[in-house]
Amino acid sequence: MTHLIFVYGTLLQPGNGLAQYLISNSTYLNAGYIKGTLYDIGEYPGLVINEKSGLVHGSIYEINDQTLKQIDDYEGYGIDQEEPNLYIRMMISVQTTEGIIEAWVYLYNLPVDGLQIINSGKYMEYIKQKKSPGL
Repeated sequence: MTHLIFVYGTLLQPGNGLAQYLISNSTYLNAGYIKGTLYDIGEYPGLVINEKSGLVHGSIYEINDQTLKQIDDYEGYGIDQEEPNLYIRMMISVQTTEGIIEAWVYLYNLPVDGLQIINSGKYMEYIKQKKSPGL
């Protein structure tokens, strides 16, 4: 079975092992965005759907069951993961240049109080600025 997945964080990072796995085991479909708030959790971002919603940008891929399972494990989602799960996986409407599609999205499942909001909604851009604040 195939699935559509919207990724917005570390799965877009060059050099990330699972990002490389995703690229090798999927079909890139389109860029897209969803309404939500993106937070800096430290080593990765967390997306929350709430009243402070801005736009969170990412990419949509078509993947198979095995790749979905690998990403579930990476995201700390599933019955075999520590409770509460770090992320929950939900089907969300994603806006693309081709229109709206439904795709799996990992939403952060822990408190975000005191965490930095990534106002641009673009994690890769945020990481570059964070590493080179003078630019």
